[in-house]
Amino acid sequence: MSQHDTAFPIPRSSRSDPLIRPLDDDDLLRLADQCVKCGLCLPHCPTFRLRRNEADSPRGRIALIQGLATGQLRDTPRLAAHLDGCLECRACEVACPSLVQFGTLMDAARAVRVARLSASRRWWRRLRLDLLSAAWVLPLLTLLVAAYWRVGGATLARITGLLRRPGLEVLHGLALCLHRRRRSAHALSAAPGAAADIAHGRSVALFRGCVARALEPDVMAAARAVFARLGVALREPDGQVCCGAMHRHNGFPDAANLLLARNRAAFGDAEVVGGASACVAELCPALRAVELCRALLDVPWPPSLRLLPLIGRVAVHEPCSHRNQLRDLAVVYELLARIPGLEVVPLPGNDSCCGAAGTYLLDQPQTALQLAASKMDALAVLRPRWLVTTNTGCAAHLGAAATAAGLELEVLHPAELLARSLP
Repeated sequence: MSQHDTAFPIPRSSRSDPLIRPLDDDDLLRLADQCVKCGLCLPHCPTFRLRRNEADSPRGRIALIQGLATGQLRDTPRLAAHLDGCLECRACEVACPSLVQFGTLMDAARAVRVARLSASRRWWRRLRLDLLSAAWVLPLLTLLVAAYWRVGGATLARITGLLRRPGLEVLHGLALCLHRRRRSAHALSAAPGAAADIAHGRSVALFRGCVARALEPDVMAAARAVFARLGVALREPDGQVCCGAMHRHNGFPDAANLLLARNRAAFGDAEVVGGASACVAELCPALRAVELCRALLDVPWPPSLRLLPLIGRVAVHEPCSHRNQLRDLAVVYELLARIPGLEVVPLPGNDSCCGAAGTYLLDQPQTALQLAASKMDALAVLRPRWLVTTNTGCAAHLGAAATAAGLELEVLHPAELLARSLP
């Protein structure tokens, strides 16, 4: 059974109807009743392993949702803390023998809870997400980050001990990521591949994303360079917007549907290639979306293309969006295997979320940092030259944590390593 199959019909998206209908209390109960409370999900849940609290486990959260939907429980701050503490990593979905669609259930529960908030609180939450995904805000944030470093804000925050606060530590780490990407952007020149275009006539449309444009501009540059060498024609529609994942996972399905519809209008029936696995997972139901590593492997490679060696160890981080949603992780290892000289090793603990989880690292910074700490312990033992991941948020979160831990490594997308090995 595929990840889009279910044990009974529930509202899902399709390419003929890209809009996902918000679920009501009856839908919530219907989804929640799939859970038989067997507990096989517990050892796979990062927050349960961290806290050992039943209310922070998948079956515990499902029980809380059932209580809310039936009116037996009120949405108190204590209950909200347990539900909002969910990473939506979907590791429980992979382990569940009853095929409970936990991600759909949690998205729906958050939408119901948000709908019950006052108009002012809903407006503020929506505004925050709109700003995070707005094309004009991210360049402004980049300028603010540059000023933060130029006037010594980073040094001041470190000296005064402000970075001991989890929220400020996370923000500082993201600022560091933006600053480093801005200073060390690689100029990747793409040689034209007209002959190969004629040979197989392949063309794709690149999905640039929103946050990824600021945090990982080199990923799209790498994609352009490699696709050009493979003879693939590219286009980048101007009408594309945020994929909508942030809105959907934070309780605003209507806003997510609007963004999804705008992207479908922009891309049409084109094959859409995205560098961020989380964005691709959100786009897949409505568009012909493919993750970048998969797209690069599926293209016929010219026999004359011989990649230059890159000597060193590369650790592969397997983000939850790729591992538990796209479920196509082998493609990353297959792609890296084409680069001579690389020692490719999986990062220990890949079955557990790193703590980034979209906006989670901003909303739950303490837990996000705790989950990243185990990744740093593994990296300290492996001591790789590079760490690769296909998730934008994970790359920023792990890169900041590695810097804070004093680890010397570079966090990249697999396509960036591939672009560096082009002759």
